[in-house]
Amino acid sequence: MSLLVVGLSHRSAPVSVLERASLNADAQVKLLQDTVAAEPATEAAVLATCNRIELYADVDKFHAGVAELSTLLAQHSGVGLEELTPYLYVHYEDRAVHHLFSVACGLDSMVVGEGQILGQIKDSLARAQELHTAGRLLNDLFQQALRVGKRAHSETGIDRAGQSLVTFGLEQLALGTAVESWARGKKALVIGAGSMSSLAAATLARSGVAEVVVANRTHARAERLAQILTEGDDTDVRARAVPMDSVPDELTRADVVVSCTGATGLVLTADAIAAGVESRTGEPPATAPAPEAEAVLPPAPVGAEEGCPLDLSAVQPGFSVMGEAAVAGMDAATLEQHAAWVAGGTVDRRETSRSGLEADAELIGALAAAASTVGRIPERRRPEPVAEPPRPEPVLFLLDLAMPRDIDAAVHRLAGVRLVDIESLAEASADAPMAADVDQVRRIVSDEVAAFGAAQRAAHITPTVVALRTMAADVVAGEIARLEGRLPGLDDKHRAEITQTVRRVVDKLLHAPTVRVKQLAAEPGGAGYADALRTLFDLDPETVASVSRAGESTEKNPENRGPA
Repeated sequence: MSLLVVGLSHRSAPVSVLERASLNADAQVKLLQDTVAAEPATEAAVLATCNRIELYADVDKFHAGVAELSTLLAQHSGVGLEELTPYLYVHYEDRAVHHLFSVACGLDSMVVGEGQILGQIKDSLARAQELHTAGRLLNDLFQQALRVGKRAHSETGIDRAGQSLVTFGLEQLALGTAVESWARGKKALVIGAGSMSSLAAATLARSGVAEVVVANRTHARAERLAQILTEGDDTDVRARAVPMDSVPDELTRADVVVSCTGATGLVLTADAIAAGVESRTGEPPATAPAPEAEAVLPPAPVGAEEGCPLDLSAVQPGFSVMGEAAVAGMDAATLEQHAAWVAGGTVDRRETSRSGLEADAELIGALAAAASTVGRIPERRRPEPVAEPPRPEPVLFLLDLAMPRDIDAAVHRLAGVRLVDIESLAEASADAPMAADVDQVRRIVSDEVAAFGAAQRAAHITPTVVALRTMAADVVAGEIARLEGRLPGLDDKHRAEITQTVRRVVDKLLHAPTVRVKQLAAEPGGAGYADALRTLFDLDPETVASVSRAGESTEKNPENRGPA
């Protein structure tokens, strides 16, 4: 069996696709159940966040596994396979391990170094364990990923390279101002009471907002979050809980709104936001015009003008700053004739006495000068940018951390409103600086991947070694029983001494080969040593398989498993 991951993330797919492909809790459960029910897979785990959807599985066939996992992702996400396929990535074996470890360290996050992904990986493992879709491989993999992520954060300064998505989003809202200065005294509305919303509420409270209002469909959870904020030792913020139907009223009082719910539709429409702004300013917010498609001008009809020596109608269309597309490949004499025609004179190309290179340089220069002055060479010109009137200062700041989005994207065009959502965060994070510690984290990931691979390969041969030693013990027992039949008068002392001697001989003979085969099996490509051992000692495959099953049974039983 082999590890395979198929998925898509903010690095491979646009936000619009991620938004449509998002999986709610029920869809994730059904996806896991269908994956382990499929033929190529025996284990499965789903890592679904606002920035990624990944399906991990232990498969026995690579190509069949990729096809099956891709199809299942398409079915459960609701995005057709043909549309989804261009955005999918596939990692296999060590590359799959490397990918998850990088994700756990925050190297693959939208904001490099953020630590929230560790909690999401932990939740994914817990879900797979609860549904019994995680076996030995995925249990080992995800638990090790959590350890690697914690090691990266404790041994390096990766935390300095980035921050949580919440903090990064608030920084984008603050427009370069320190978040503490920007937030001080503001009233905040947090919609949702999950882990991301709770983090947003706590961050706003620590940043100095005057009040945090929590709205959630389950009012008890909103009350619980408000109570935690009120009782916190590091803030003195006022906090209260309201039902979801009070959100329109709260919009008339809030300065900052953070929304992160699991809703499949919009929580805040553009009309609701506009009404909230109007109630604050006394007039409806203006709406900026939607950006129009860039106009494309046709080429100037130079080739059709009377007397022009060039037929430019066959020139391939395309944007050309100085008409390079039109003159590319033309000989110097033709260019000379065209330049003379543009200048209003005539030139007999046969009477030129200058060298070809000299003429080329001068004529092309003359043609370019003429073209830039009178526009005789066909060009595709971009339209002049239209100056937009300055937008008024925002009176309402919106941070949408949900996937799919909670807040209508049309809000971007409302004057007096600033919206930061997953899409704008992705654009902003592309230029975010990375700390030097990132290189150290990458080295940690590489080392941990190698160690994990060696451990897995060594574990693969363990059942074979156990089966070999079991067979040797059976042989010793059989020979001792035969000896007792031939020497019935053998006393207990001598029988014990003979038995111990035979066992020592067998152990010494097996010690070096079994130790060495474990070392060799831990190296890349070492899986074949288990097969060689089974062949050389004629081990029963069913005996080896029974040892493996016993180990998996122990691994799945929480009472027999040590701490993670």
